[in-house]
Amino acid sequence: MHEDEVTTDAALVERLIAAQFPEWASLPVACVDSFGTDNAIYRLGDEWSVRLPRVPWAVAPLEREFAWLPRIAERLPVEVPVPVALGAPGPGFAWPWTVCRWLEGDHPEAADRASAEASAQVTLARDLARFVRAMRALDPAGAPITAWPRPLPDEADLVLAELDLLGSERVAALAIWEEAVATRYDGPPTWIHGDLAPGNLLLRDGRLSGVLDFGTMGVGDPASDLRVAWNLLSRQARATFRDEVGADEATWTRARGWALLQAVAQLSYFGERHPRLTANARRVVGELTAEREGWGERPAAASPGDERPAAASRGD
Repeated sequence: MHEDEVTTDAALVERLIAAQFPEWASLPVACVDSFGTDNAIYRLGDEWSVRLPRVPWAVAPLEREFAWLPRIAERLPVEVPVPVALGAPGPGFAWPWTVCRWLEGDHPEAADRASAEASAQVTLARDLARFVRAMRALDPAGAPITAWPRPLPDEADLVLAELDLLGSERVAALAIWEEAVATRYDGPPTWIHGDLAPGNLLLRDGRLSGVLDFGTMGVGDPASDLRVAWNLLSRQARATFRDEVGADEATWTRARGWALLQAVAQLSYFGERHPRLTANARRVVGELTAEREGWGERPAAASPGDERPAAASRGD
């Protein structure tokens, strides 16, 4: 996925574990079929996972997780992969790496929104809103600044340079971007996760059970975490999510900009190197531009009486 990506394998992980954490040396190591972009992930026995940065710029986020995730984990309403050990560079691998708790669950499948049961989507929207509210409630004193994204205006060069990738949706996307950038955030520092993408969410029995990859967590614009609404949710569930997080019009306008920024960045950087990610990025752009055509008809959020038992949503 990256021009400067390093190669790792299970044998390398076994050597690193044996040299630095002999108490785990007898546990089997297996590669995880993950479509994460920053870290190679390996299963270590039944309880642990090993994360090795794929590229140089993934090292600092991994160290950020090790420093901060244990401090906030107990305040969050779902499971998170708390790091339990920080490995040092060793023969065959030049960067720090971590051992984390393994979390069971399935990724939600954004590609199948049309056939997903409405009640399951609404339930997921409420679960996501609960997590976002919990992040916002964390004490911002001394917290790090989110690693990415930067304030929306700082990303204008990237978005404007790559809008031609959007073809016929370019004009609508430009309007979304300009409206978002014009609505600046000047509120207090607020904790955000930073990347609530489908691949960083886990479901069990149709409910949000875990959130992964806190490498970009920190204080920033709270609208950033709301881009999950277009990455994953149906239109009705999106309205429920918006109501549950209490997003006013300015926040929701910036959230559209954050969703567009992420989609354009993924299309520009990954291209054909990550088909699943780029396919979802194109889907997000389609959701945003289609929604813009009907902005005067905001769907009503589902009421509690509309909710039926949630169906499980499975990913890879």
